[in-house]
Amino acid sequence: MKLLRIGEPGKEKPAALLADGRVVDVSAHAPDYNGAFFESGGLEKLQGLLKGNLPTVDLAGKRLGAPIARPWKVIGIGLNYADHAKESGMAVPPEPVMFTKASNTVIGPYDTVLIPRMSKKTDWEVELGVVIGKTARYIADKESALSYVAGYCISNDVSEREFQIERGGSWDKGKGCETFNPLGPWLVTTDEIPDPQGLGMALDVNGVRRQTGNTKTMIFNVKHLVWYLSQFMVLEPGDVLTTGTPPGVGLGHKPNPIYLQDGDVMELTIDGLGKQKQTLKQA
Repeated sequence: MKLLRIGEPGKEKPAALLADGRVVDVSAHAPDYNGAFFESGGLEKLQGLLKGNLPTVDLAGKRLGAPIARPWKVIGIGLNYADHAKESGMAVPPEPVMFTKASNTVIGPYDTVLIPRMSKKTDWEVELGVVIGKTARYIADKESALSYVAGYCISNDVSEREFQIERGGSWDKGKGCETFNPLGPWLVTTDEIPDPQGLGMALDVNGVRRQTGNTKTMIFNVKHLVWYLSQFMVLEPGDVLTTGTPPGVGLGHKPNPIYLQDGDVMELTIDGLGKQKQTLKQA
């Protein structure tokens, strides 16, 4: 299934994209795609409903929100591709590097991304987003970890490198700025993506290809990450995990780094997960 949310910020209604290309409104049966929806078995119920007669929706002129409602937690994984660690001048980590992104960073896939007022080094990062489908606490083994996943989406882990690296204290300052996590356009459930470790991914800035990669080159795969995080914290339904970025970020550009400016346009794709497009605006 492909799940999406349609409407202005704070007024989104849940919908589903069917295999024949039609979009159907499911708001009469699911108030929203949030933790309560996943926890109550909403995915299974929705699977049956989609076989029935549901009202169709014309997406023309309508905004797409993030495919899930504001999550409780957004957990990021840093340096999860060896070639990205190298271009960033950092060592390959022996364990996953974790940071948090504020839940209010999550915006729609075509929404405007704001450059912070003090920023000189706002950067892009195409990433595989993982949405948790059921409570994960001390998962016993890695092989069962994917059973805790509801689905996958594109995440743009927008980052301010001066705030993140040069200002000290925590990466969170450079990761948690307003609008710094576009998600979507839809959440693709695990039945359509049985193996998340073979997805091609790319990001363009102003029509120039900047990132090309594949999730098969992750240092720590999705199974490992979900299992690992559950040993340190409780992952709840609707939580989002962003799993790291391949090489090609502005920070690593040679001979000199390049960063995003007012009016720049980012376009992101991941196999099977759709496309995103955002324009940058100075806050």
